[in-house]
Amino acid sequence: MSRLLLLIALLASSCTSSSTPPVADARADRQPATVGDSTAPAERFLALGDSYTIGERVTPAERWPVQLGALLAKAGQPVAAPEIIARTGWTTDELDAGIDAAAPSGRYALVSLLIGVNDQYRGGSANDYRPRFERLLARAIAFAGDDARRVIVLSIPDWGVTPFAPAARRQEIGAAIDAFNAENRAASSARGARYVDVTAISREAASDTSLVAGDGLHPSGKMYRRWAEAALSSAREALATRGR
Repeated sequence: MSRLLLLIALLASSCTSSSTPPVADARADRQPATVGDSTAPAERFLALGDSYTIGERVTPAERWPVQLGALLAKAGQPVAAPEIIARTGWTTDELDAGIDAAAPSGRYALVSLLIGVNDQYRGGSANDYRPRFERLLARAIAFAGDDARRVIVLSIPDWGVTPFAPAARRQEIGAAIDAFNAENRAASSARGARYVDVTAISREAASDTSLVAGDGLHPSGKMYRRWAEAALSSAREALATRGR
C-alpha cells in the first residue's frame, strides 16, 4: 500500500510542474532559471515601451520580449521572465510616469526600450520627441547599472503600411516615422546603447498581412518573432558584457 501511495504522489507532482516561465507586466518571477542539470541565477530583463512591447492583440507568449527570452534560453543565455512596463497608447511622457508608478528596483542585465509611435500619432514633432526619448534612455541605462551596452533600443515600426492607416497618408506617416527614428538612433549612438532596426521588417506588412494582428494595426505574433530574431545578437552581446 505504501508503494502505491508513493506512485500516486509522484504522478501528482509531475502534473503540476510547468516548463513555461511566467510573464509579468511590472514584476517578474525571480526564481532561478535552470539549464540542463545545473541551476544558475537568472539574468534580469526589463522591457519598456507601449503597445508594441505589451503585445496588443497577441498572447503573452507572443510578445516580442518573451519570444526573445525563449531564443536566449535556447542559445544558452537564459533570462528571467521579462519585467514589462508598457501600455497600449503610451507616449514618451506616459511611459516616464509609468516607470515612476511601477518603481522597478535593482540592476538589470538587459533593458529594452521601444517608444515614440504615439508621440508621432498624436501629431508631435521629432524635435520635441528627442529630449523626451533621451530622458527615457538615460533611465534605461541607469536600470542597466549605468552600462549603456546592456540597453537595446528598437526602432519605431511603420504603422502607415497597415490596413488601419489611411491610404492617402501612408507616405506622410512613413516619412514621420523615419524622422523620429533618426532621432532615437542618434541618441542611442551618442550614449553607446545598442540599436535594432525593426522598421524595415514592419514595412513588409504592406505585402504580407500575416504580419498584422486581427485589428489591422498591431503586429502579429509572427512579426514579433521576426523582431525577437533581429534583436537576438544584440541581446547576446549585451549579456556577454557582464563583468567586462
